[in-house]
Amino acid sequence: MRSSQEGSSSSSSSSSHGVQQQKKRLKGIRRRKWGKWVSEIRVPGTRDRLWLGSYSNPEAAAIAYDTAMFCLRGPSSVTHLNFPMCVPDFLEINMSPKSIQIAASNAAMAIDYELTKMAAPEGVIDNDNTVKEGAIQVLETQIFEDGDQ
Repeated sequence: MRSSQEGSSSSSSSSSHGVQQQKKRLKGIRRRKWGKWVSEIRVPGTRDRLWLGSYSNPEAAAIAYDTAMFCLRGPSSVTHLNFPMCVPDFLEINMSPKSIQIAASNAAMAIDYELTKMAAPEGVIDNDNTVKEGAIQVLETQIFEDGDQ
């Protein structure tokens, strides 16, 4: 499966090659055609996959994966995480799949929000950290343009 992806990435342009390399580096994520990054993980001992969400940034999707991986496999999984230093302190092992989804989504949405806020053009975010009216389109345009580079 990976070999077919690698073959297709070698024929891509140099600007999209960076995105392909980043996707290979970060585990448990993939990019949708329209630019969103999604994350899911297989539940150990089953054939089930646990959906972890859709995010604007690949780092946020990777954090969701890391959170779920830690919850499912425990502290021994730290060496297999994308960002081992970013695992939230409140995580427990042996959580229900629904609780894992919630924890992963919360951790990833916090990262997604911060990265989007950092990338937002000046004047888009109000002082109370809310997006100004009409600025969503500006943010979406910028996120999709950045993702295509």
